Amino acid sequence: MKIKAAVVHETGQEYQIEEMTLDDPKPGEVLIKIVASGICHTDVSAQHQLLPVPLPAVLGHEGAGIIEKAGEGVKGLEPGDHVVLSYASCGHCEYCLTGHAYACEDILEANFGGRMDDKTHRLHQGDQSVSNFFGQSSFATYAIANARNVVKVDSDIDLRLLAPLGCGVQTGAGGVLNVLQPSPGSSIVVFGSGTVGMSSIMAAKVAGCTTIIVVDIHDSRLELAQELGATHTINSRNVNVVDEIKKITSKGVNFAIESTGVPEVLRNATLSLAPMGKVGIIGAPKMGTNVELDVMDLLINVKSVVGIHQGSSIPKIFIPTLINLYKNGQFPFEKLIRFYEFDDINKAISDSKDGSTIKPILTM
Repeated sequence: MKIKAAVVHETGQEYQIEEMTLDDPKPGEVLIKIVASGICHTDVSAQHQLLPVPLPAVLGHEGAGIIEKAGEGVKGLEPGDHVVLSYASCGHCEYCLTGHAYACEDILEANFGGRMDDKTHRLHQGDQSVSNFFGQSSFATYAIANARNVVKVDSDIDLRLLAPLGCGVQTGAGGVLNVLQPSPGSSIVVFGSGTVGMSSIMAAKVAGCTTIIVVDIHDSRLELAQELGATHTINSRNVNVVDEIKKITSKGVNFAIESTGVPEVLRNATLSLAPMGKVGIIGAPKMGTNVELDVMDLLINVKSVVGIHQGSSIPKIFIPTLINLYKNGQFPFEKLIRFYEFDDINKAISDSKDGSTIKPILTM
């Protein structure tokens, strides 16, 4: 079928809305009419090849839409279902089979390799195959996805709102609730207040953290962070962040989330921890980035650093959990969102880069 998609042909090139052909779903796959797609920092990193994806490519990995057709063997999904799309995985390695698909042995190839499970393409322009992304390529009017990374959601909520749950929101919230698992009354600092950081803040409040510190360079974002649950905010342009955190907590925080991808910020996160504290790394830097950490500080104070991918989430379980929290007024992620028409994709990315928009969502 003919669709419209936002295509990147060359490294760093702006998105071009173009017509292309999308194949029918194969066994185990579904065809989705995309209603909306969030824009994530990972899309921008792939656009500029900081995270290499074969070009040309249709990016987008926070899709939400309505199923139009189900391929052979698909169970639990049918035409008319409202769905959110999440990350791809192989489905058969040790980690997938034990409920840890976010650590899939083939995670890079499945999401960044540009091909579907059977190593073929679903997107074409004339005689040329076009790479897909995260097993969905949701910067398009229609997409093909494997049923494994499709989550059925309630139809009584505006589907456009739910798009970012598939990556940014579940990553930040899951980093707190699934990985760090802070106990009620504990303290946490969140470095960076984009979608991931803001989702971490809301999750920390849900978990019962009583000291929630947020560090950023944008005062407007720090103000929203307080509205979402932060008890203290720090503009890192003005002060020594580690000293300020120690002033607030005396001995440091129990937990930290690093969502910026800036090496020096990760170092500050570890130095801000109290003894036995734990920092979760969510922000993705350029491939091959190294960070200098104080090993003796980690050793003597029994601190730990853990990598977090997709919030260690099982999307079919965790996304409905987040929706229930939203319905109960405990997870107001709608405050992060600004909608853009599909044709305004480059404007949406620009607004996200300059900090004026936290979570841009394209509506098809």
